[in-house]
Amino acid sequence: MAHETHGASPRVLVIANQKGGVGKTTTAINLGTALAAVGQPTLVIDLDPQGNASTGLGIPRAARKLTSYDVLMGEAVLADAITPTPIPALSLVPSTVDLSGAELELVAVARRHFRLKDALATFIAGAPGRFAYVLIDCPPSLTLLTINAMVAADAVVVPLQCEFFALEGLSQLLKTIERVKVSLNPALEIQGIVLTMFDKRNRLSDQVAADVRLHMGEKVYNTVIPRNVRISEAPSHGLPALVYDLRCPGSQAYIQLAGELIQRERLRAAA
Repeated sequence: MAHETHGASPRVLVIANQKGGVGKTTTAINLGTALAAVGQPTLVIDLDPQGNASTGLGIPRAARKLTSYDVLMGEAVLADAITPTPIPALSLVPSTVDLSGAELELVAVARRHFRLKDALATFIAGAPGRFAYVLIDCPPSLTLLTINAMVAADAVVVPLQCEFFALEGLSQLLKTIERVKVSLNPALEIQGIVLTMFDKRNRLSDQVAADVRLHMGEKVYNTVIPRNVRISEAPSHGLPALVYDLRCPGSQAYIQLAGELIQRERLRAAA
């Protein structure tokens, strides 16, 4: 699959859910790896102060010289903060715990909701066609960081854990997306909802999946990400699951998800 330049501008997708532990970072890392593997050069922007996407892509803290914090604070341009990862065609803007201070520091800054969007726009103007996709990994809360990501993005990918309160959390997130759309980014749309941590032995997983599909219809990806021990082991080795164990069910699911995402993007571009 050749890299297609979409009018030389990458598609910017934010991976968001205000609930923690739903597989956001896992999705950012493995979707990014899968997209890169099929010839779609991808940039992951780690916008979570915990820096798990950076760790999971094998970038040690000592190697994180310029980070998303520096970019948001205007202390570095995005191009300088881009770090290659061990995965071909996959790059990263890393994060460190400094980012947790950005929330307060940005309050007094002009265009505080647009910091990431402006930084990305400058980068894309200077290096058109360098990436096909930009994936932004967000903190598990609806803070100024998440708002910055949503303002900068074309669309939202929502990882949703197959558990009892999934739909309640989703309705809160949809309200936030709607608010951002109305006041800050009218073009924002939902790219898709991906069901994560799916346990086929558990009737609740099936029930939640059926409910989400009933409420959200076409927005829900066909691919579901199974609960898989290899996926949870991979980050401790500083590797995406796809590199750690390509054949495990979780890795295979992320490859399928990347295919489905690319397909949706093609249909959208053709529409």
